[in-house]
Amino acid sequence: MAMLVNGLPSEAVSALDRGFNYGDGVFRTLQLRHGRPWMWRWQYARLADDAARLALMLPDEQKLLDELMALGREHALAVGKIVITRGVGARGYAMAGAGAPTRIVSATPWAGYPAEYGERGVAVRWCELRLSLQPRLAGVKHLNRLESVLARSEWSDAALQEGLLLDQDGWLIEGTMSNVYLLRNGEVQTPLLDRCGVNGAVRDWLTDNVSKFGLKFSEMRLSAADLIDAEAVFLSNSLMGIWPLARLGERVWTPPPLLQALRQALLQQA
Repeated sequence: MAMLVNGLPSEAVSALDRGFNYGDGVFRTLQLRHGRPWMWRWQYARLADDAARLALMLPDEQKLLDELMALGREHALAVGKIVITRGVGARGYAMAGAGAPTRIVSATPWAGYPAEYGERGVAVRWCELRLSLQPRLAGVKHLNRLESVLARSEWSDAALQEGLLLDQDGWLIEGTMSNVYLLRNGEVQTPLLDRCGVNGAVRDWLTDNVSKFGLKFSEMRLSAADLIDAEAVFLSNSLMGIWPLARLGERVWTPPPLLQALRQALLQQA
């Protein structure tokens, strides 16, 4: 892994940093293809929106691009990560005591996921953990990801690639590392993220592009039963792209050609 902290090679961050002490910051994880960040338009827009939601000062876009490309250019494929914290601050929760934001950019060589995950689909399970509700943070990819950590610790079966999460009221929200979508009645339906969950860059891309495939994109309350009844289900994030669901317990799906066409269009996105 190669890493820059505020533009300098380092793996050290102050023990007084608010990102370390309070999870006071945001991050994005993305693919680097020969150093170029995949889907940068959507990635930066999400980063900017999340930072604004937390009143964080965002670094210059070109500076982030230059650092990502410098770290990743020696690798055909790498995982890039941007972390922005509120920086070093005095003891206490008040934002007023914080100094300049901390900027951490890293790149790790990566072989990618098995192609069969995107082509044939993946097996998933329901998680026992229920997501808490906090509308002020809904959609934001903030640094406190303990719910995802605990949910992902619920299984060790290598045959399962993801776990699905419901909120405290029993509504479908997301996977431990992904957004989730149902194909039903000519629509791509995805959970409404107004009370919890993370809004991903691929989710934004789908919002902008599914109409080109004759589909409507809808955000709504969805139940576990809705998912089981769907014609097809798929997941997304910035590393997996799109993965169809092949199996959830006894329920089995065959990915339709339309879903594969959508996946290929995403993969070709700059």
